[in-house]
Amino acid sequence: MTTIAVLPGDGIGPEVTRAAVRVLGAVRPDLECIEADVGAAALRKGKAPLPAETKALCDRSAAILFGAVGLPEFDDRPLSMRPEKALFSLRKAYRLFANIRPVRVFPGLESASSLRPELVEGLDLVVVRELTGGIYFGAPKEQRTVDGVDEAVDTMFYTAPEVERIARVAFEFAQARRAHVTSVDKHNILETSGLWRRVVERVAHEHPRVTLRHLLVDNAAMQLIRRPRDFDVILTENMFGDILSDEAAMLSGSIGNLPSASLGARAPGGTAFGMYEPISGTAPDIAGRNIANPTAAILSAAMLLRYSIGDEANAKRIEAAVETAFFKGARTADLASPATPVLNTTQFTDHVIAGL
Repeated sequence: MTTIAVLPGDGIGPEVTRAAVRVLGAVRPDLECIEADVGAAALRKGKAPLPAETKALCDRSAAILFGAVGLPEFDDRPLSMRPEKALFSLRKAYRLFANIRPVRVFPGLESASSLRPELVEGLDLVVVRELTGGIYFGAPKEQRTVDGVDEAVDTMFYTAPEVERIARVAFEFAQARRAHVTSVDKHNILETSGLWRRVVERVAHEHPRVTLRHLLVDNAAMQLIRRPRDFDVILTENMFGDILSDEAAMLSGSIGNLPSASLGARAPGGTAFGMYEPISGTAPDIAGRNIANPTAAILSAAMLLRYSIGDEANAKRIEAAVETAFFKGARTADLASPATPVLNTTQFTDHVIAGL
């Protein structure tokens, strides 16, 4: 039996992860989903953010289904003892360098977007974000006092092989989609962006069917609002991808709609070990109330089937069931208009399962 490590985490993480596990069980009852503590849930038990037993479970699993980590009460702790440390540790331990964030506006949700419906109707893009390099991981990274003055430093650092491997992922995605890559950098200011652009152009020459354009990150942020349907695959480094994908999420109507996959190198059979999670975070203000939107977690489970299990058919079944639920009017509170009935987390998941 194939094992999936389920790490619900904090805030709304357990609620939306529970929904995703229900949907997974409906299409693949042969998968063994085993839960373990991570983040604040582990810290409150006197454990590390990523306990050894949780890491051991991940080691013997085909993939990780992740909820969310991070709560305000831990914000004043050093990073090594904050819930978020678990996320960075997992990315590093399994070399999860490619973060894939599909952004889609489902039919019927156009009016839920922050933009006019005619700007987002049919929107379908993918953000391919480099996940293990850049300013989040560069050294030195510290706060210090020099000659009585407090200062801090974060280092943005990339190597050519790091840029090349994520660029290849983006071009492979584009070849299977509309054959267009937009590479986002800050070429006019940052030396790392100069390297980024040179390497991306070199990889582009190996994919003559794919059109490449470069955008500075500030212009890209503007064009995502101005002409979002012009984008197919957005390729960018760690910090820029973090920001732009959250911006793009709101085009879909809610950040609760956006799934993600964090992937390592692919095996010969085409699958990859990965960690799958909604990008919506812990949302502690609504945690425990069963009102969170589980769409992103459910769609993350579909991505898990596609990329780590190699089960494209059931991944499509889940995605189609989510689309059907929206088309028939199922809405959680973050997507509902004033006159629309509101479903809680469990009820929305029931609609998705019925659509299977």
